[in-house]
Amino acid sequence: MDGEDETTKYGEPRKYDPTFKGPIHNRGCTDIVCCILFIVAILGYFAVGILAWSQGDPRKVIYPTDSRGQFCGQAGTPLAKKTKLFYFNIMKCANPMVLLEFQCPTTQLCVEKCPKQFMTLLKAHAVSKDWDYYKDFCKEGATKAKPVQEILKEGLCPAMLLPSKSFTRRCFPALSRKGQDVLVGNQSQFDDGSGLRPAKDLLDGVKNASVVIEARQVAMKIFEDYTQSWYWILIALVLAMVISLIFIVLMRFLAGIMVWVMIVLVILVIGYGIFHCYMEYAHLKDEPGANITLQELGLQMDVSIYLHIRQTWLAFMIILAILEVIIILLLIFLRKRILIAIALIKEASRAIGHMMSSLFYPLVTFLLLAIVIAYWAVTAVFLSTSNEPVYKVFNETECEFGRQTCNPENFSISDMKTKCPDSECLFAFYGGETVYHKYLIGLQFYNVFLFFWCANFVTALGQMTLAGAFASYYWAFVKPDDMPTCPIFSSLGRALRYHTGSLAFGSLILSIIQVIRVLLEYLDHKLKGAQNKCTKFLLCCLKCCFWCLEKFVKFINRNAYIMVAIYGKNFCTSARDAFFLLMRNILRVTVLDKVTDFLLFLGKLLIVGLVGVFAFFFFSGRVKAFEDTAPTLNYYWVPILTVVVGSYLIAHGFFSVYAMCVDTLFLCFLEDLERNDGSAERPYLMPDNLLKVLKKKNKTESE
Repeated sequence: MDGEDETTKYGEPRKYDPTFKGPIHNRGCTDIVCCILFIVAILGYFAVGILAWSQGDPRKVIYPTDSRGQFCGQAGTPLAKKTKLFYFNIMKCANPMVLLEFQCPTTQLCVEKCPKQFMTLLKAHAVSKDWDYYKDFCKEGATKAKPVQEILKEGLCPAMLLPSKSFTRRCFPALSRKGQDVLVGNQSQFDDGSGLRPAKDLLDGVKNASVVIEARQVAMKIFEDYTQSWYWILIALVLAMVISLIFIVLMRFLAGIMVWVMIVLVILVIGYGIFHCYMEYAHLKDEPGANITLQELGLQMDVSIYLHIRQTWLAFMIILAILEVIIILLLIFLRKRILIAIALIKEASRAIGHMMSSLFYPLVTFLLLAIVIAYWAVTAVFLSTSNEPVYKVFNETECEFGRQTCNPENFSISDMKTKCPDSECLFAFYGGETVYHKYLIGLQFYNVFLFFWCANFVTALGQMTLAGAFASYYWAFVKPDDMPTCPIFSSLGRALRYHTGSLAFGSLILSIIQVIRVLLEYLDHKLKGAQNKCTKFLLCCLKCCFWCLEKFVKFINRNAYIMVAIYGKNFCTSARDAFFLLMRNILRVTVLDKVTDFLLFLGKLLIVGLVGVFAFFFFSGRVKAFEDTAPTLNYYWVPILTVVVGSYLIAHGFFSVYAMCVDTLFLCFLEDLERNDGSAERPYLMPDNLLKVLKKKNKTESE
């Protein structure tokens, strides 16, 4: 099937319209119902955000919380100066329940500073000076007048103090190693009030209480590296932007050379593979046991055994030879379409040259996406912190009320305390039983869904804006004189004024599929420990199907937005017209898609490779010329990885504009072939190089 076919099962070719001069200006609003639905959804999203901001409290994430649910170090409260969280008995954090409930079953108290010396309550209570120091780590109501036994029974003070260090605003024992011995405060033993114990007994408690210690330390070092190298990272990213611009300009001249070099290299590599297989086949001729067949050998777990069989190399040689013949035949029969693809890629470079502002439009998309992501993240944090503090009973001995909800205000006189004297009512987590709290999961789901919808809408807006601008370039009879003054802004205005509904419709379909994929990933994560292979297989099939569906919908949406930008029709009609137009030219579509993908992949690889290699030699200090200039870093891979990822994103941003330009020009080219015939009344609007490839020309009046 090709563009020259007059009738196909994929609809009638486009008829000539003498009034068509490019993107239609007199157009009406499309998909109004979806536009209204999107506006209502956005208003609801704002309402959810306001509700979350009024109920949420991000201090629950920022500040550590003591056993009474108070925030340590919160400004304007009595605890403003008490910024550290102190554990009465850190060894209780070794309980496995800590990892399940994310709460250590011991009293936790806000203090101004962590203890710096060994001390037991029994010894401190006997000396006034020591008691003045010790009582800073006790609850209110602990006085020297009370006997030690009563203080411990009421849980007013810890039984001992250990030398501690503050980390993430929490006091952890200052553990260290000397050879194979574990030390706390430079001593291998500590007195817990009942006798000497080895310092290694603290390890499990500290390990569970500080699950994120090592990660936080690495994070601090990474942050320090960024403060030392941020300006060099910016220079490298600017370099990546410059190289991207140069590559797009050079595509006008080098696209053909790169494509043909790529094809020749593929043929040579496959030819070398055939030669290597033949040499191995000949080398094994006299080897004992090499002449047995694969059927006789059977299935072997050690794959390397097959490499010592002649028949294996013969099979490789036949497969590569068939592949070589297929590539050569495709090259012979598709050479015209490859030339068309090269010509369109070159023309895209010229189009961008007339609209350099289009290269910076991804910054607008990035800014809008950053706003969407920030709103989603802030709303998610406020929703997740809009719960109320929940207190539970923690006990050391058997207790029927263990882990039940309690009230700290009257717990000391409650039946729970009477029946379980050694139990405590401690802050456990944030939750709630109100209607609002019951529907929090629904609000979080709405937040996620609207995030996908808004993000896809922003991406779709960028695609339609660029499509309208590049279409105005193609359909201009005299380029660039017949183009609008500001094609990007005029196209953006048309998209927002008339086609918000179409953009919302396409992005809604894509968002539903993406949310389903997220739910499938969540189910897969939950069922990882399941042994039911049938369930795993079904889930894997669903994930694969929805991945393919998402790719297909993205492809249809992209081309539908191009048709909407040109003709101003609704989303469904534009999607159908684009799909039928592409199917009537399926071979051209396939060749152009693969050739463009290869060139853009080559460009990304080149840019990321050049900038990445430069960053590696600079930040690692491998080059003596940069030794004095390069900053001193904890991890030199931090700026290198940042530069590599940033370079890829910059190259992807520039090349996404280039890919959109190629796709738009390609659809316009197919429309041009169906609308026009090269006569004086219906001249082709495609550039001369495309006319030359197709061996067509525009006829004059005399001709």
